[in-house]
Amino acid sequence: MCPTDAATLFTHRGTRAVQRMVEHAPSTGGLALWVHHRDRRADGQVQLQDEPPATTDGHTIFYASGFEQLALPRQAGCVAHAVLHIALRHAQRYQAMQRRTGDADLQLFNVCADAIVNSALAHLGWLRLPDTAVRLEALLATVLGLRLDAEAALLAWDVERLYRAVDDRAAVARKREDGPRSAAVRAMVRADAADLKPGPATRDAPEHEAEAAREWCERLQRAHAGDGAYSILRTLLADLPRLRTPWEQALRAQLAHGLAQRPGLSWSRPSRSYLANQGRSSAGRRMPWEPGSTASTHVPRLVVVVDVSGSIEDALCARFSGEIEAISRRLEAGLVLIVGDDRVRRVETFCPGATRLRDIAFHGGGGTDFTPLLEEAQRHRPDLIVVLTDLQGPARFRPKCPVIWAVPEASGDVVPPFGRLLRLD
Repeated sequence: MCPTDAATLFTHRGTRAVQRMVEHAPSTGGLALWVHHRDRRADGQVQLQDEPPATTDGHTIFYASGFEQLALPRQAGCVAHAVLHIALRHAQRYQAMQRRTGDADLQLFNVCADAIVNSALAHLGWLRLPDTAVRLEALLATVLGLRLDAEAALLAWDVERLYRAVDDRAAVARKREDGPRSAAVRAMVRADAADLKPGPATRDAPEHEAEAAREWCERLQRAHAGDGAYSILRTLLADLPRLRTPWEQALRAQLAHGLAQRPGLSWSRPSRSYLANQGRSSAGRRMPWEPGSTASTHVPRLVVVVDVSGSIEDALCARFSGEIEAISRRLEAGLVLIVGDDRVRRVETFCPGATRLRDIAFHGGGGTDFTPLLEEAQRHRPDLIVVLTDLQGPARFRPKCPVIWAVPEASGDVVPPFGRLLRLD
């Protein structure tokens, strides 16, 4: 991506606001030179009456005719707000979440992104945000009951984590209805506050996504260091763009490695190197016998342990079950399902390719003790154990095979007693 050329930079409605940004914060304000600017009227697009003065699709800032009626500090606030949406890759990250979950709510995501951006800009006196602008610290206090100042909140919360915390919609009669947190978020904003407009043009090619995220992260860090106290960023955000590897991909890779078929030894025929050397070394001496390899008849076995006392949401459990199902079918692995909390509640054995985890209802309660669950898992002599849990409980037994602890994002900071940790977002 290159800065927009001078012929188009100074012909749009946001020109004076961009100049003000560069004047007061040369480095971070100069981020506006890396994005595209376009007036709605010149683009021939229909403008809605209640549309925000500036919107973005993740690459371009679109200016409505009402933008020109705003005072210059207010214009600068609109442009800085949209520039940070683009720099933090909010439109692309919404589309990535939509692909992962299949049901991301754009309005809720937009409010979460707005809250982070508004708190990052709120310390600046040369720009002005709307009086109704939602800030991160206010959203956390009102919806989640968390009391944090702006700096602490910005260092702790990124847009994905914030969205997952406030999205408590439930499926009712084939549609999603707001829970108390989602309803509280919607009550904090006006209906015309939606300035994030991702579309088909937003999505980057997969081979360019990682490079674009890396470039914007570097630009933000360099600009913030260059402006120092004059930076438009209050602090370096937890929300900085970075390449996120979906947990589904990480799970597939780890299971494929742990359940891969490995050839066995055959003492009835020599190895290829033994045949190539005709059984003798370079000095002509007879070499010891080297057994060859043969296709393994071992069927890999996976044990999935589900902690039903943990705080695993049904939607996340369904996605996890679908991934395990597809992987075990593709690798032709046998699967044993162990359901329990402080003791084993249920054990199901599935033949290779016949797994139907999504049809099983997981119910339980009480505390958690992983010891009896892992002892039962070891009894089935698995090649790999995956534990779906929030990691709240003791584990006094360590199986002989590798263990993967799959935990929700809220439990991602817990240290596992052994094995590898996989965060599910």
